[in-house]
Amino acid sequence: MFIPFFQNLRDHGLPVSLREYLTFLEALKAGLVTYDPEGFYFLARAAMVKDERNIDRFDRAFAAAFEGLEAISAQEVLSRVDIPADWLRSMAERHLSEAEKAEIEALGGFDKLMETLKQRLEEQDDRHSGGNKWIGTGGTSPFGADGYNPEGVRIGQQKSRHQRAVKVWDKREFRNFDDQVELGTRNIKVALKRLRNWARDGAGEELDLNGTIRATAEHGYLDVQTRPERRNAVKVLLFLDVGGSMDGHIKVVEELFSAARGEFKHMESFYFHNCLYEGLWRDNDRRHGDQTPTEDVLHRFGPDYKCIFVGDASMSPYEIAMPGGANEHWNAEAGQVWLERARAQWPDHMWLNPVPEAYWKYTQSIAMIREIFEDRMVPMTLAGLESGMRMLAR
Repeated sequence: MFIPFFQNLRDHGLPVSLREYLTFLEALKAGLVTYDPEGFYFLARAAMVKDERNIDRFDRAFAAAFEGLEAISAQEVLSRVDIPADWLRSMAERHLSEAEKAEIEALGGFDKLMETLKQRLEEQDDRHSGGNKWIGTGGTSPFGADGYNPEGVRIGQQKSRHQRAVKVWDKREFRNFDDQVELGTRNIKVALKRLRNWARDGAGEELDLNGTIRATAEHGYLDVQTRPERRNAVKVLLFLDVGGSMDGHIKVVEELFSAARGEFKHMESFYFHNCLYEGLWRDNDRRHGDQTPTEDVLHRFGPDYKCIFVGDASMSPYEIAMPGGANEHWNAEAGQVWLERARAQWPDHMWLNPVPEAYWKYTQSIAMIREIFEDRMVPMTLAGLESGMRMLAR
């Protein structure tokens, strides 16, 4: 029954052998995973992915192979297996009207939110669902999962839904963007070419066609001329927002990343989450233990680099304006401080936003980032890219 899955892996370019597929089937037969979707995913990945660079391709093949399983009716599932209670907890998720959302009050500030969370942790000893005070699920409390509150702390929820959480009390894993993805359009590369600035050096030789024609005409015989190879002299520093609300923009950001890799010989890239803080990372699998201090990056790359931030700028305003407001850790300095340092270090900079420009006015944090960047924010469209490249080329 898993032959289509095996074929899907090969169609996505994974070098999976029949031996690895049989190992996967033997592991299933031995009962290493039972009714555990996450365990099934990791078992398949461990058996059939031998190079970590192929993990992203495996993820896409896995999603394509098992797309539609959620359409199986609950009655059919319940008639065949016992569903663990944890799998059903999110069914309590609250779906509120806009009027009901307007009636729900926030606690009134970041400090008050953190102070109240501390009190709740000290007082609560039972699980709650559907309430408006305790840490639980499906309610209107500022703390918990699968509910709604204008500002809160997300605890135990797989992904963001409203992009309003002030803090996320879980360790989340993000994946790297694939710089080998096949581009769905060549427009991105065409736009990026506006930034190229060719220079010559002695690193290699290339055919000088015009010089060859001229020398041949002068000498009466074929006289091949060469010249130092041209290289793209532009240096690009790319900061990529990853995870959370950016999950919905993965495809277009991968296309941008892949196009930039092909166009710029001198390009450095780092990941961040939501806003720039004191640490950056190159590999999302190691982001918790192997970060590069942002201060080092500011000192290592000179002001001749073109600096491009890529992100939806959708977050709690506290993440930008407040020390300690970062989504996943306690930051000593506000995100705005680090963004202003980056702007000062790299005068040629811009923020590229995958959110359609028509929606920017509805998100306070987008307006804040746009103001910090003095309106040097452009949408991730062909026109937006061309406008951004003109900004950087000045």
